[in-house]
Amino acid sequence: MHMHASLRSDINRSNYLIKPVIMKPNIGITDKHLKSTVEMLSALLSDEMTLYIKTRKSHWNVTGESFMELHKLFEGQYKELEEAIDEIAERIGKLGGKTIGTMAEYVKLSSIKESPGVYPSSKDMIRELLKDHESAIIQLRKNVDECVEKNKDAGTADFLTGLMESHESTAWILRRYLA
Repeated sequence: MHMHASLRSDINRSNYLIKPVIMKPNIGITDKHLKSTVEMLSALLSDEMTLYIKTRKSHWNVTGESFMELHKLFEGQYKELEEAIDEIAERIGKLGGKTIGTMAEYVKLSSIKESPGVYPSSKDMIRELLKDHESAIIQLRKNVDECVEKNKDAGTADFLTGLMESHESTAWILRRYLA
């Protein structure tokens, strides 16, 4: 059985026209609420990336008599932030969103600000990182409430609660260095 040449051509051409279908999650959350949560998570991702970079900067530039202890402390903290960043990015994907990934996007969306060209003392590094972790905790509390009350997304609220608890532990440790 031979196919007509033009029919074969149409079939071959149609193979190139097939586009992958992106499935929207059907998880009991409206598209509007999913979009709102993805936007929230993108801002959170930006804050976490900025805090990660600031913690790395502290790790690289810490000096003084507690150098090694603080160097290791900051390393542990930026590794925790790396894990959180990856989990946030994956959460965005689970909710059907695209994960941002450029410095320009992070700077635009982050509420945590950097201090280019500033190299504070060890105590001031700790104070600044503490302030940033506490800011993250405050924002996460608001995000948890918004997820539950507005977006009807208990899964993301639970995820954010765990992240908030991690920031609370880090803030507690940093606060102890300032006591």
